[in-house]
Amino acid sequence: MHDKSIRVHSDEVAKATKAALLRRGVTKEDIAEIVYEMQNPYNDGLTLEHCVHSVERVLRKREVQHAVLVGIELDELAEKKLLSAPLQQIIESDEGLFGVDETIALGSVFTYGSIAVTTFGHLDKQKIGIIKKLDTEPGLHVNTFLDDLVASIAASAASRIAHRMRDLEEEGVTFADIEPEELGPKQKPHNEI
Repeated sequence: MHDKSIRVHSDEVAKATKAALLRRGVTKEDIAEIVYEMQNPYNDGLTLEHCVHSVERVLRKREVQHAVLVGIELDELAEKKLLSAPLQQIIESDEGLFGVDETIALGSVFTYGSIAVTTFGHLDKQKIGIIKKLDTEPGLHVNTFLDDLVASIAASAASRIAHRMRDLEEEGVTFADIEPEELGPKQKPHNEI
């Protein structure tokens, strides 16, 4: 039986998401560097700060937060060898035919349209920036879910920038003409990440 009256406050979810990423060695700047590399050739005046702001906006989405929390939890459980066989071995070895990690990450990308989906596919194959480090990190770390989640956040943030660029073109300006905080509508402060 589920008690639907028990809800987790948005602040808690946002803080837990940020903490989980940081605990795993991923900063919003790491993700923003990927976004910058993907979008800089197409956006005059784009700065890393614009990309950080876009990553922050993506991390405010509950669907993204939930995917991050679930994926990182599974990676950490696998590191501690707390999963049942054969799931333990499948996640620990990041088995090639195991697609649940991509499925969870891809689910959160759909919010940002087809550009985000195709960008996610590209990042999943090319392993740019911290994604490559997470995918190839030696030792006891299990990042089966995390590398795909970072790719999904970066793809979503890059998509936000691509869509915003179109709006800016129609306004007759470029990223060079705007401050990062002007990239989207204001959100409630409790969701800051």
